[in-house]
Amino acid sequence: MNRSKEPAAARSKTAGDATDGHPAAPGGPAPGGPAPGRPGPAGADFLQLDPAAAPPGGLADWLAAQLRSAVADGRLPTGSRLPATRVLAGELKVSRGVVTDAYRRLAEEGQIAGRGRGGTVVVATPAPPVPPPGPTAAVPALFDDAPVPESFDALRAAPARIDLSPGVPDLAAFPRAAWLRAERVVLDALPAQDFGYGDPRGTPALRRAVAHWLARNRGIRADPEEVLIVAGAAQSLALLGQVFRARGITEVAVEDPGSLGTRQHLGHWLAATPPVPVDAEGIRVDALRATGAPAVLLTPAHQFPTGVVLGGERRRELLRWAGEGGLVIEDDYDAEHRYDRAPVPALRAVRPEQVCYTGSVSKLLAPALRTGWLLVPPRHREAALAAKRFADLGNAALPQLVLAQLMESGELERHLRLLRPRHRRRRDAMIAAIGTHLPGAVVHGAAAGLHLMVTFPAGLDCSDGELATAALAHGVKVQPVSWHARLPQPPGLVLGYAARAPGEIAEGLAVLGRLVRRMG
Repeated sequence: MNRSKEPAAARSKTAGDATDGHPAAPGGPAPGGPAPGRPGPAGADFLQLDPAAAPPGGLADWLAAQLRSAVADGRLPTGSRLPATRVLAGELKVSRGVVTDAYRRLAEEGQIAGRGRGGTVVVATPAPPVPPPGPTAAVPALFDDAPVPESFDALRAAPARIDLSPGVPDLAAFPRAAWLRAERVVLDALPAQDFGYGDPRGTPALRRAVAHWLARNRGIRADPEEVLIVAGAAQSLALLGQVFRARGITEVAVEDPGSLGTRQHLGHWLAATPPVPVDAEGIRVDALRATGAPAVLLTPAHQFPTGVVLGGERRRELLRWAGEGGLVIEDDYDAEHRYDRAPVPALRAVRPEQVCYTGSVSKLLAPALRTGWLLVPPRHREAALAAKRFADLGNAALPQLVLAQLMESGELERHLRLLRPRHRRRRDAMIAAIGTHLPGAVVHGAAAGLHLMVTFPAGLDCSDGELATAALAHGVKVQPVSWHARLPQPPGLVLGYAARAPGEIAEGLAVLGRLVRRMG
């Protein structure tokens, strides 16, 4: 998808204008508009649009709603090209700004995008609506008992009209056109021998690009030789679990609340993952010491799910613990997504000899790429490489080379600059909807990331798991805080906003508000 710093539909000349094939003559009417001297009725063959149906002063809102409806019901399937803004404005006898504004709104929602000379096209359609279930509709009992590894698979497969699951970026914004351009550049220059088996550490090009990326964006100075390319953070945890177990480390402490998924991955390889409470300053190092665990898994830049940043004094306390022999796994899962605060330096940048650092492009581009990186202290490096070698001989080389091209050309940073304002608008829409529909809830972690945590200090007359189950039964997918906790926590929900348009977010929160009032 060709995404520039602003949606193509918002520029003074849209992609559709450039590809129409018959631009308006200077001073003449727009193609498709009325002939000179013959006003004619306003209206367009395209979707049988009639501006007379628009409310006074609401032309752009009306047109955007008509386009959304056509995308949703299949009249504009994925790949359909929209008329140029001049053409449609001429047919409707409205200002071109009305059409441009409507296109811009759909572009921000990820439903349309400019394709250069290919015009403005539909790139994503909403998931088919899930009808509200009847009183006996069966909903998976996902949140009733202690979650098992298969719980995530079942939750992903559960149908929902509005999916507010955390941890998902705006997949409709994936830079398809930039990826294809980078792929052509790579294939044009790739020698035949590079199609053979490669270095299990990853291609030199991507290891070099990751080293540069981490230096620019996370303050980490690393030689490309230190970088191990992995199949996402999940594989990083699997490799570290094997390395630690072989070295006699059978326990890794984890934050509580903390990511259920990462805890499950570590728990598959290790005997125990003792929980350590998190407060407003991050993980409690005194409680970490009390567990006696020799290692800990942290999300210090944006703790999951609370969103807190590891405070300055707490960081120093943690680094003193590491200096005494403790080992830190730093999961830097979404540190690039920040809106209202300065960047937080990575722990790896301060104490590389005691920190295993992992990151990925799952939140930057898409989880489907299954591409990440792992940096480990020198004493564990050969063991981690051996575990990777015997796992899969290394990641697929072609996607690595394409990603390296995106990183080194600046395309990935341009993509991030596009996403930040879009995510900010969606976050603001969610905060506003929470204030309207869940007035008693407290919002946590709004300054960065792709999700919010909300808690209910006054409590609920049901568990947060029961609330999440009821929400799923009404077509809204969320995760309860209790899913990610083993220590007592206030009831709450973890809500992702990055992948949903503001209107969907508002609709989903309205459903949650009705359920809280009904069940409370």
